[in-house]
Amino acid sequence: MKILVIDDEKNIRRTLSDILEDEGYTVLVASSGEEGLQVLAHEIIDLLLLDVKLPGMDGIEVLKKVRKDFPSLDVIMISGHSTIKTAVQAVQMGAYNFLEKPLSLHKIIVSARNISDKIKLYKKYNEEQKDIESHYKMIGISPEFERVRTLIDKVSKTDSKVLIRGESGTGKELVAYAIHNKSNRKNGPFVKFNSAAIPNELVESELFGHEKGAFTGAENKKLGKLEVAHEGTLFLDEIGDMNLNAQAKILRVIQEGKFERIGSNTIINIDVRILAATNKNLEKMVSEGTFREDLFYRLNVIPIQIPPLRERISDIPILLEYFLDYYAVELKVHPKKFSSQAMRLLQSYSFPGNIRELKNLVERLYIISPEKIIPEDEVSPHIKLLSSKKNKEAGLFSISNFTKAKKQFEIEYLKEQLDKYNWNISLTAENIGLQQSNLSRKIKDLEIEK
Repeated sequence: MKILVIDDEKNIRRTLSDILEDEGYTVLVASSGEEGLQVLAHEIIDLLLLDVKLPGMDGIEVLKKVRKDFPSLDVIMISGHSTIKTAVQAVQMGAYNFLEKPLSLHKIIVSARNISDKIKLYKKYNEEQKDIESHYKMIGISPEFERVRTLIDKVSKTDSKVLIRGESGTGKELVAYAIHNKSNRKNGPFVKFNSAAIPNELVESELFGHEKGAFTGAENKKLGKLEVAHEGTLFLDEIGDMNLNAQAKILRVIQEGKFERIGSNTIINIDVRILAATNKNLEKMVSEGTFREDLFYRLNVIPIQIPPLRERISDIPILLEYFLDYYAVELKVHPKKFSSQAMRLLQSYSFPGNIRELKNLVERLYIISPEKIIPEDEVSPHIKLLSSKKNKEAGLFSISNFTKAKKQFEIEYLKEQLDKYNWNISLTAENIGLQQSNLSRKIKDLEIEK
């Protein structure tokens, strides 16, 4: 931390410099307000120790100038007994504190430490905010993506329920965070709950919390995601994977704004906005009885459909550029680029895994490719591998006859496994759970050749 001391008494300047430098701070000094302002114009100062009584421009005039030109700078006023009223006025003008002469060295050190800690916390908070903004940054200029942005702007102004739909990897969580961040709840918590990532028996405990001793293993009271999200937003990801019992309880929260922790009869009132997302066909699940119809209609007040990446071809170059820059920082390596041929190849690929697949591919190529400009021949093996798998799957699903489809699957599966184990029949049989004689017979019957 860099500290500036403005005081016309030489002994005070020397004393403050000595004790603050012993604490590890860098200290600059000035004997007048005018000289101090010149230092501020050329140096980045974290803390200003400013005497009220100065020759020429006094401390209050300097403070007014500092508040105008350096509003984030912390100022501690130094005053004699006769200028206490002036020092109090200075605090009302925005000074951090004031110290009375004769100076208490202990108070000076404590004040400096407090401000140093505050600056560190502020920097840490800013870094975390930058990480969050980077994590949730939405990239795209295509008309399809702009329609999603427009919807986000509209729904964020309300507390309406939103159901975000789209294929896996399209960025449903990013949309949920953007709605939260543009809403009047943006200063509240944004809490994620992924139904697919939590075993069914733990879903209710995670969502609603529990009291100590509510069940075996509940050694302490635990707040659920709902309570943590109070006055903020709860994002229910993969809502289609939530069990029916939890669905009923979430419905009650939506309808009444209240719930109980597991093991408690105390009703807790909650103020939370609920956003949900899924890649499943909820209408079909409703008809099959695996998703509550009343919950579906409660959540589906405003649906947002995120287009897959194959429908946002013009966004692919921008996304690639963003992830190239991202991984240069993340992996601490020199920035890389794709050659124009490689870029065209990537734009021609449909990315069935959407943005998540694109991101993973960029990371993989960053690590594998030794070139600063990644050429087409380094990209094409990965694209061909992904495309061939996709084509195999598409080919299987296009076969209408079950017996033929089953036979084709066996052929493709056994070919892949035999290649994997370099056509070692006994080793392949052992790893796929077949007897060696049965595998040999299948190879012959299905006419599989090396």
